[in-house]
Amino acid sequence: MNSDATAPDLGFVSLVGSGPGDPELLTVKAKRLLTEADVVLHDKLPGPEIIESIPEANREDVGKRAGGEWTPQEYTNRRLVELARDGKHVVRLKGGDPFVFGRGGEEMEHLASEGIPFEVVPGITSAVAGPGVAGIPVTHRDHASSVSFVTGHEDPTKDESAVNWEALAATGGTLVVLMGVGKLPDYTAALREAGMEPDTPVALVERATWPGMRVATGTLETIVDVRDAEGIEPPAITVIGAVAATRERVLEFLRNRPGDAEDEG
Repeated sequence: MNSDATAPDLGFVSLVGSGPGDPELLTVKAKRLLTEADVVLHDKLPGPEIIESIPEANREDVGKRAGGEWTPQEYTNRRLVELARDGKHVVRLKGGDPFVFGRGGEEMEHLASEGIPFEVVPGITSAVAGPGVAGIPVTHRDHASSVSFVTGHEDPTKDESAVNWEALAATGGTLVVLMGVGKLPDYTAALREAGMEPDTPVALVERATWPGMRVATGTLETIVDVRDAEGIEPPAITVIGAVAATRERVLEFLRNRPGDAEDEG
């Protein structure tokens, strides 16, 4: 008998953004796909409620955490192809949006190179939603008409760094740093050295929209001490710019703010 007759039909992969973590912020399509998928490969950022809503038998953790557990990207790429070739509908679930520091682009290209069909399901990026639920608009007609998104994983003191902190300091507007809690002392110092004012407002939003969400505020000069005093930990978003001060003007009436850290000026 021809072996091809018993080979499973080729499956496919859905690259899905989960949003910042609140299960009610999943898109309708993302929620449907989580119930239809044979296997869900997830990272650690979708949030505990979303992950726990997926049957344990149908989910695999391929997450990465700075200084902790780490799954090589090569393994994730290989696993996606393996499962799809076994005829599975695979959801690759990522925090926020797959294409905002989520390696969705790398995975999309790998799937295409291996002949695996896929679809992209955008998610609400935490780079915008995280500040938003903390009462911080990333743009504001009176304060910022531009916004820059950068990764905080890079060391700004490295000669080969792809992040030009001097240019960012000169650009103005809002600077949103993702995955930047550990490197906070480095890039805040780099921005001050590049000419950004030490009293520039800064906010840290930890676990945005999660049950344990916390927010702490300070300035470019004080925010490292605030981080240490409040014990802010990853995952957290750093918002740098005049818009970060907007929070103080709306905080009394803001209702989606569980577990705020003590704010400091």
